[in-house]
Amino acid sequence: MERMQTRRPSGRRLSTRGLTAVTLLAMAAAALTGCASGKGSGGDGGQSTAPAGGGSTSGTKSSGKNSIYVIGGKADDPFWSAIKRGGEDAAKLVTAGGGKVTFLGPQNYDNLGPDAAKLTLTALAQNPSAIVVPDWVPENQDAAIKQAIAKGVKVFVYNSGGVEAAKRTGAIKYIGSDDYEAGKAGGAKFAEEGAKNILCVNTVPGAANSEARCKGIKDGAKSKGGTSKQLPLPSSNFGNPSAVTQAIKAALLKDGSVDAVVTIGVQDADSAAAAIDQAKAGDKVKLGTFDLSQSQLDRVKAGKQLFAIDQQPYLQGFYAVSIANQLLSYGVLPPQNPLLTGPLLVTADNVAAAIAGTKAGVR
Repeated sequence: MERMQTRRPSGRRLSTRGLTAVTLLAMAAAALTGCASGKGSGGDGGQSTAPAGGGSTSGTKSSGKNSIYVIGGKADDPFWSAIKRGGEDAAKLVTAGGGKVTFLGPQNYDNLGPDAAKLTLTALAQNPSAIVVPDWVPENQDAAIKQAIAKGVKVFVYNSGGVEAAKRTGAIKYIGSDDYEAGKAGGAKFAEEGAKNILCVNTVPGAANSEARCKGIKDGAKSKGGTSKQLPLPSSNFGNPSAVTQAIKAALLKDGSVDAVVTIGVQDADSAAAAIDQAKAGDKVKLGTFDLSQSQLDRVKAGKQLFAIDQQPYLQGFYAVSIANQLLSYGVLPPQNPLLTGPLLVTADNVAAAIAGTKAGVR
């Protein structure tokens, strides 16, 4: 999904050094989880709860047992499944200590900001120890996040919003990728491969992460002599393959100068691939996307897609839950802010390793 506030990043070069401390933490947590019993289970309605080791949710905080609420995307969104997988693995350590991790998500993305704010307040009403939440639409969500912090809840922003969201709301830390920098990397890659006019398909217009992604694509392409424009589509089209395919096909037929298409998520990338084929533009239009799925990687491997930008969602879920738990339990907190999980550009050069990760359900 990628995020919901238009950011003005500093333009600094991403580094993997910021992951060192948390990687050590993650290794320790992973070793301990092997001894923990129970596993987070999926529920209907976009909600699920990792089994608790006693005590009600409302009584967890007062009894000293950690109660962590994770706000995420739709239950049937493949990207969020990878995030939840990471969160559930980290939740094993929480439940081993008698605590509880609860996952909440919207039914759809039609009213994302207000819905995410309501989910945050729903979590707050349960007297949690910590809330982990993307800041997709700041104008809708910031007040709810600040309300939770004012009540003494430990809040982490992850996946969307960036370090700016954490600083603005008073959250402890941002955990995730830098969507703008990810877009810049993709835009530059397109231009380096000869693309001059890139279409950024945005099926969640107004969301901070998708706007930042398309802006990054534009700026990255410009830095290498290319150009880019957005194709904003109604958010109701998100996950509607037929509608997205027809919209992209129409745009390609209307403007023959478009020589590259990038989408904000993997479902839309499949639709874009179909649109390129139907427009008979496969010999001139390059394709790229944010995030990974098996179909994206298969196309990259076959030379039919230039790249997929991985923000490593499994790490976002795992780090967010495990760091919240470590802070609550031991006062341990990695100093890096933001704590970056990406981006990583997957191309023909490194696609084989990425395919192994998707088969394991973590990429």
